[in-house]
Amino acid sequence: MEKHYTAERNVQIVIALMKAHGVRYVVASPGATNVTLVGSLQQDPFFKIFSSVDERSAAYMACGIAAETGEPVALSCTGATASRNYMPGLTEAYYRKLPILAITSTQHTGRIGSMTPQVIDRSVLPNDIAKLSVLLPTIRCKEDEWACTIAANKAILELRHNGNGPVHINLTTTYDLDFSVKKLPPVRVIRRYMTDDKLPEIEENRIGIFVGTHLKWSQELTEAVEHFCEKYNAAVFCDHTSNYHGKYKVVFSLAGIQSAGSIASYRPDRLIHIGEISADYSLSAIGQTKVWRVSPDGKLCDWFRGLTDVFEMNELTFFKNYANVTMEDRGTSYYENCMKHKAELQTKLPDLPFSNPWIASQIASKLPENAVLHLGILNTVRAWSCFDIPQNIDGYTNAGGFGIDGNVSTILGASLVAPEKLFFGVFGDLAFFYDLNAIGNRHVGNNLRILLINNGRGTEFRNYNHPAARFGDAADQYMAAAGHYGNQSPDLIKHYCEDLGFRYLSASNKEEFLKNAPFFLSADDKTKPILFEVFTDSQDESDAIKQLASVDITATGTVKQLSQKVLGQSGVSMVKKIFGK
Repeated sequence: MEKHYTAERNVQIVIALMKAHGVRYVVASPGATNVTLVGSLQQDPFFKIFSSVDERSAAYMACGIAAETGEPVALSCTGATASRNYMPGLTEAYYRKLPILAITSTQHTGRIGSMTPQVIDRSVLPNDIAKLSVLLPTIRCKEDEWACTIAANKAILELRHNGNGPVHINLTTTYDLDFSVKKLPPVRVIRRYMTDDKLPEIEENRIGIFVGTHLKWSQELTEAVEHFCEKYNAAVFCDHTSNYHGKYKVVFSLAGIQSAGSIASYRPDRLIHIGEISADYSLSAIGQTKVWRVSPDGKLCDWFRGLTDVFEMNELTFFKNYANVTMEDRGTSYYENCMKHKAELQTKLPDLPFSNPWIASQIASKLPENAVLHLGILNTVRAWSCFDIPQNIDGYTNAGGFGIDGNVSTILGASLVAPEKLFFGVFGDLAFFYDLNAIGNRHVGNNLRILLINNGRGTEFRNYNHPAARFGDAADQYMAAAGHYGNQSPDLIKHYCEDLGFRYLSASNKEEFLKNAPFFLSADDKTKPILFEVFTDSQDESDAIKQLASVDITATGTVKQLSQKVLGQSGVSMVKKIFGK
């Protein structure tokens, strides 16, 4: 019977990417676990295959081929001790910087340690036989295929990354006897560009720049991005931790959370991803398109599941290179359309219940000039991301590890080294109490202002769209951890923080909040640090999030007064410009 490619999808991906990245030389050794790979390779005329019974010899043969041709060379062996014999040759390749791709086939790794014949543990390698080692398991779902595609691209790209060298792929097989696949299914190929490479052209008309958590921008980088936006019809999608203060900033979180999915109409044709982890999950909806990742680390970070190219260079170099291309500017219609949609959503905002989102709607745009904003993760950052803050305010959250621990300590540390600035922190009760000791630090300055949203639980787990919400009140027992830390005691934090020298404010309804908010926001009085404790209800918090996510399908009319609060004066001016009135 005529043989073609194996039906094993992980093996198909490896073969397709070997072809895409020009890995045509193969030294194959006999065995059973690598039959699906070798049986597929040997019927494809793209590959030049040599046989070697001795794996030790095979690895050294690959060294010779790589040194002579300057091309990468793949090795293929079976399970058992076959791969152990690659070690001398791979050590040679490591120190001579030869691009050798060692593909060791394996049974399911769950069989390790269960006395299954010919199954050995390759999970830990000596430091000097491979630059990178990846496991490619059997693919059973789309998530498996995505992970396998990224890992295989990463491995093959590493052969020539920052100097050549050997790489290891541990390739799982199920011994599938189906070799009927005549054409390899499409595989996403990811390519990497360095500073000196010829960069690909940008042909798409609508370009998005997505900025995750980002340190302070230089004026030069800001200007380079603005020139890029004008040349390529681009918009810069941000959350409050992106810290981009340029002309083409779009805080698009309100559009991102809409249950109607209207954001799909505003997705860019190509997305350029810079910065680190975004704290705002809703912005992932702007992806699902062709993505370029720009970062000096050159890593294959694929949050949007559409990564096609990685640019290993600093952001300034990238944007300057593209902004300096001789071509006619494409204008800024994409940015203007996004801002118009955002403004339309904001005019439909309802009167929210007393909650974190309502609080954000009242004071986000009123934060003092040049202040610094620190936000707790999840519910707080989601709520505040739907409302604009003044353009010159920097924002931060602990999105790196994304834990509730350390939020208060982080803002404390930042406030100590910039005593001339006001630092505002907004935290839920679990995050605040988790890091309670921080406010007892003897270095606390008078420029620290904490807004504590105390709903007596991890209200994230009671939100209408959270999986834990299906348990109703039972979620409070363990998932939402309700009732701890005084169970919304009106006295606990009041006495604690006042004894530590804080000025204490509190509110349990909208009227009380609006009465105290001006003092909390004032830049004039810096005689004491301030803690403003606000008592809210989880049901109100959930209802507010649901209402925010439904404005595109349920609300009508224009609420000009609320728009003023949400947008701030600069935002209102932009809306007037867009609508021509």
